[in-house]
Amino acid sequence: MAEKYLAQPDLGFIDEIVNLGGDTLKKCFQCATCSVACPIAPDNSPFPRKEMIAASWGLKDKLISSGDIWLCHECGDCSELCPRGARPGDVLSAIRSTAIVEYAQPKSLARAVNDPSKLPFLLGIPAIWFAIFAYITMAAGETMTRLFNKIGIAWSHDTHGAIAHSDFFSTWFVDLTFIPLSIFVTIAFAIGLKRFVVDIHENAVAENKTNRKDLNWGGLASAFVRIIPVILKHDKFNECEANKDRSTAHMMILYSFIGLAIVTGIFFVVLYIFHIPGPYSQFNPVKWIANISGVALVIGSCLMIKNRMAKEDQVTLYKDWYILCIVLSLGVTGLLAEMTRLAGAATFSYFLYYLHLIAVFNLFAFLPFSKMAHIVYRIAAMAYAEYGNRK
Repeated sequence: MAEKYLAQPDLGFIDEIVNLGGDTLKKCFQCATCSVACPIAPDNSPFPRKEMIAASWGLKDKLISSGDIWLCHECGDCSELCPRGARPGDVLSAIRSTAIVEYAQPKSLARAVNDPSKLPFLLGIPAIWFAIFAYITMAAGETMTRLFNKIGIAWSHDTHGAIAHSDFFSTWFVDLTFIPLSIFVTIAFAIGLKRFVVDIHENAVAENKTNRKDLNWGGLASAFVRIIPVILKHDKFNECEANKDRSTAHMMILYSFIGLAIVTGIFFVVLYIFHIPGPYSQFNPVKWIANISGVALVIGSCLMIKNRMAKEDQVTLYKDWYILCIVLSLGVTGLLAEMTRLAGAATFSYFLYYLHLIAVFNLFAFLPFSKMAHIVYRIAAMAYAEYGNRK
């Protein structure tokens, strides 16, 4: 016999879903077409019908702690076939947005990231931060060079007359910004992810989606390894029909980020371990990876924006445009900063690099709080589904 569940409706949660793009929620009359239409819903307790019921009742705790809201890839099959126009895909997207805020630490930052009125602050803070560093680098360059040389550390490097962005923003300042930032992001994700995994396990046990009462972290790690090929090949995206072309753009962005992460790691080691400063030759194979990844990032983000604009029946809100524009600006400013550097246009190159750093800061610092957090939560949910043998 199923366990009894005391429904505790949260009307504020319903309003939140409506404001985040799930305004068609109340059109649902529970025909279950969406669950039948979804090509990636597990046979064992499929979605999104049960999520539509829970959302209609305002069952926030039940929904936020469900891994199934993350298994949905918002391909649009369910929304396209819904006879009532309830757009279950958009409703689940809205629920995921509330889940990101719920697991975020601090929550105030997550709310700020998703509030358009706070955008000037999100852009202004790193803009001022890097402007100060640019002033120090340019105005106090010689003094800092002498000081660092006394303690045996290279403040600047001989670039043989070539334009180098480190002449405008000291590499030390950039790294002293992003290394602590990476630690903060890792801790923020770790706190939220641990709560998330524990919650979805308790939810799965309560709903009889798994017969494993105790969570085996080692088994979950093994399941994560098994789903890596699924993620890299985008198998789930390719099962969708209504919005199948989204797979190509999404894959381009995924691999561009992987490529850029590899390049950053290699150049970090080359600079600080082998003491070989940039700028590096365009014939360097690592630069090939960087340039190809940058081009893929721009093309992929443009395709995603084009896809969003073409889908008039799909809700696109500020939270969607914010992350898409940040990703696009990241790729565009990075490539243009490189092109103007090679062209010898120092002023333009430095300015574009300045904009590039602001974009990197916004993407990276707010990763656990923006829509990009789905990278972590969706992978965790997919790993748990594999761990629980949800087929």
